[in-house]
Amino acid sequence: MEKNLLLSKLPETGFLRLKAIIGDKKAIPPIPPLIPVSKSTWWAGVRSRRFPAPIRLTPRVTVWRVEHIRKFIEEMSNK
Repeated sequence: MEKNLLLSKLPETGFLRLKAIIGDKKAIPPIPPLIPVSKSTWWAGVRSRRFPAPIRLTPRVTVWRVEHIRKFIEEMSNK
C-alpha cells in the first residue's frame, strides 16, 4: 500500500500504538507499516530522539500522537 494512502487513512488527531506505526505482519489482517523499522530500532530511535517521544497512558500502554507521526514522516520524506 502506498505511504500517502496509509497517511490519508489516519485520523487528524488521536493516538497510535506501536503496531500501527511499525506494522504487524502476523496480525489478521496484516497491518502495513507507516515507518518500516523493527521494534528494537524504533525504541533505540526513541531513546536517541530520532523518533517522536511516546506518551504513557498506563504502565503497560504506550502511544504516540498522530500529529507527531505525520510530521515525522513528512520531515523524512523531504530529506
